[in-house]
Amino acid sequence: MQVRLLGPVDVVVDGEPRPVRGLRRKAILAALALNHGTVVSSDRLIDLVWGEAAPPTAPNTLQAHVSYLRGVLGSRAGIVARQPGYVVDLGDDGTDVRVAERLLRHGARSADPVRGARLLRDALALWRGRPLADLTGLAWFGGQAGQLDALWMRTTAALAEARLVAGDHAALVPDLEPAVAEHPLDEQLHALLMLALYRAGGQAEALACYQRLRRALDAELGVGPGPALRDLHAAILRQDPALELPVAAVTGTSPSPVPAQLPPAVPAFTGRAAELASLDAMLAPAAGPATMAIVAVTGTAGVGKTALAVHWAHRASPAFPDGQLYVNLRGFDPVDPVSAAMTPGEALLGFLAALGVPSARIPPGLSAQTGLYRSLLAGRRVLVVLDNARDAGQVRALLPGSPGCLTLLTSRDHLTGLIAAEGARPLPVPLLPVADARELLTRRLGADRVASEPAAADAILERCAGLPLALTVTSARAAGQPGFPLAVIAVELSQGVSALDPFASDDLATDLRAVFTSSYRALNSAAARLFRLLGLNPGPDVPVLAAASLAAVSPARAHALLAELTRAHLLGELAPGRYSCHDLLRAYAAEQAQARDSREAREAAVRRLLEHYLHTAVAGAALLESETDPIRLAPPPPGVSVAEPGSDQEALHWFTAEHAGLLAAVQLAAREGLDTCAGLLARALTPFQLRRGLWDEQAAACLAALEAAQVSGRVGGQAYALHGLAVGYARSGRFADAEPVLRHAGRLFEQVGNQAGQARIENQLTWLAERDQRPGDALGHAQRALEYYVAAGHRTGQAMTLNDIGFCQAQLGDYEQGIARCEQAVAILQEMGERGWEAAAWDSLGFIHYRLGEHARAIAAYRRSAALYRDLTDHFNEADTLGHLGDVQHDAGDRDGAARSWHRALRLLDEIGHPDADQIRAKLRVVTAAG
Repeated sequence: MQVRLLGPVDVVVDGEPRPVRGLRRKAILAALALNHGTVVSSDRLIDLVWGEAAPPTAPNTLQAHVSYLRGVLGSRAGIVARQPGYVVDLGDDGTDVRVAERLLRHGARSADPVRGARLLRDALALWRGRPLADLTGLAWFGGQAGQLDALWMRTTAALAEARLVAGDHAALVPDLEPAVAEHPLDEQLHALLMLALYRAGGQAEALACYQRLRRALDAELGVGPGPALRDLHAAILRQDPALELPVAAVTGTSPSPVPAQLPPAVPAFTGRAAELASLDAMLAPAAGPATMAIVAVTGTAGVGKTALAVHWAHRASPAFPDGQLYVNLRGFDPVDPVSAAMTPGEALLGFLAALGVPSARIPPGLSAQTGLYRSLLAGRRVLVVLDNARDAGQVRALLPGSPGCLTLLTSRDHLTGLIAAEGARPLPVPLLPVADARELLTRRLGADRVASEPAAADAILERCAGLPLALTVTSARAAGQPGFPLAVIAVELSQGVSALDPFASDDLATDLRAVFTSSYRALNSAAARLFRLLGLNPGPDVPVLAAASLAAVSPARAHALLAELTRAHLLGELAPGRYSCHDLLRAYAAEQAQARDSREAREAAVRRLLEHYLHTAVAGAALLESETDPIRLAPPPPGVSVAEPGSDQEALHWFTAEHAGLLAAVQLAAREGLDTCAGLLARALTPFQLRRGLWDEQAAACLAALEAAQVSGRVGGQAYALHGLAVGYARSGRFADAEPVLRHAGRLFEQVGNQAGQARIENQLTWLAERDQRPGDALGHAQRALEYYVAAGHRTGQAMTLNDIGFCQAQLGDYEQGIARCEQAVAILQEMGERGWEAAAWDSLGFIHYRLGEHARAIAAYRRSAALYRDLTDHFNEADTLGHLGDVQHDAGDRDGAARSWHRALRLLDEIGHPDADQIRAKLRVVTAAG
């Protein structure tokens, strides 16, 4: 049986045509037949056949139509249900399209032109009219019909070529003239007609044919004939004897050898499912011979671009029956990445030789060679793999010029120009995910060996950072030492003088340091310097302003240099304006900085980076919380760029984006002996961390600052670090740990005479006493805090402490004084714009009105407090206030409102991992049980 598509859609069974009734049924059969041997999903079929007009019953109707089509085919095996849809597989000659393609392939390659012409005539005889004649009203099928028209054109041209080789030029002229008239802009048909006319003694007619085409191209497209046709025109003018040779030597359009230049398939290729699927999509009928496809596979050095390209090229080679061309352009040679790069002319000479062009027939000049190369590929399906391209300029001359071919490029450059000008489709290749990296290791070393030492395997994977080249080198070493435990290999990876030492190799192509060097050497000096300095950055990524500070350049210059590093795939842009690289590249950058930059230059770069973080963090912290003892900094040194958040929300966004880098900066400052910087950074970070419930990170920063201050002997620095640590302990529920640390900090503040610091300690002790339900002690601490703030002249601290005093007075039953103090605090704080402390005062007023039984006033105060905390993104205090609000609502009989407040509080507390969540959860269970 056979499905016929080269005309009206029908079926032939045992030599007898069987009509297919119904437009939708024909469309379903055609869609499946055009994807012969490939599963087409039901959703895709419905979309192709019904489009947006698909009724809700389309899936059932599709199933019924498939049942009908099986009856027409006379066999259920003709259309097989296979998730997620259906597949037609009727054998090699299951459609007339496949028969035509086979005849074209064999006819064009036949060494006997007479036999070849016979096969090509048989192919053309399969056309019974316009392909898919009864389906061209459906959008997708109209496009497929165009592709089948292109198949007819290729077959017609191939037949003309075979007849020219066979000497049938005189009889060919009247057959070609109607085709040329129907396709007045087709240069290949005109070339064949011109040659046939010339060989038949019609030089003038051949030249007139060229002039008609030239005028038509100019009028319709504003262009002239291509290089190959111009060369033919010139040869006819001078009556070049070479025109009597077979057409291959002149037009480059006749049968040629089938190249098979792909390197050996990659052993144990692993993963890359998404990238392979993207490449497979280029072979779908909709992306087929009507379009010229270019795919740019890009990524960092050692990420496996070539392995992916070669693996897929072997897999896809049956789709390119006219051959596969391959060249390593040496764009990033390990020894000399500049002069060792192959020129386009060198690559073209190799391709022309592979396509059967004798060296004597290769024209001089890159332009003429490119024209000949493109003429040879015209009308054919050839896969062209251009590996290791340096930039777009190196590959443009190697791109086929007509549909049917697919060009697969690999490069460490982004090839942005090729994507913009030639429409290349970018396919970035990331580092291997952990699961794929583990599979690669397993396939190289065996499942039993990897499974027997899971911890060692994990260590190897971590050190290799998801880089396939590193994994390949490591697994090769382990495979060569089958008696060694993997733990030994893991230790080797961690004990080199440099992180790159374990990945050294005698083969420069697999030596990780040499591979990175080939990318590094291609940089200009400014970009190379910035890359080296980025190796000193302690954080996981770097924003533009931090990079500018490292290099002491303007932000605009830094952005341009970062863009160059990104194009070279030495960095990746994780988000707009944020850049990163994997750990092994970072180690290489640091290694280069150590080797090429002086100690003074490295230390100066690190200080500028820390100053960038410190000045921006201090400015942001001042927007988040008014310091009772504000940090005062000298202006930033020359070369330091500082972000300038204009509001508390902008400050929150900056801290969120930079948090990991800030933590790393605290640790770096502590290691470098910059204890003042470490302490100030930790202080500036604390307001943000407490709002977000980042307890462990806040403690780590304070402990690093404390250790640095202890090493230097700075008492004040120790006091601030201990205070920050205690505040984090208290806010996270570690009350027993907080109080002794606070009292130690208080003694140190007293030792250095810091009254504002002593006031801060009393504030925290007030809060702890309140939590322990010791209102008398709490009031005493608050009153002492007020005395310290008055002595220090800190008005915000005084207002904040008035609220604490009022709250304590209310707890002791003096509600009138409590309300007076808290309202006084609200007025001052509103005047000063201190919304965080104002929120705390409203919370106190909510508590007092609740105690007085004034539920409506209490609810209003708590809601105002919660709204302020919400605006400030202060998750802990918002949750605390919502818990109080729920209590009042519950007592007032509003169980639904209480449940809503407690649910919101619970979500916030769970987000920050706070133990108070258990109390809220218990309240919710009670209110839920009560119904």
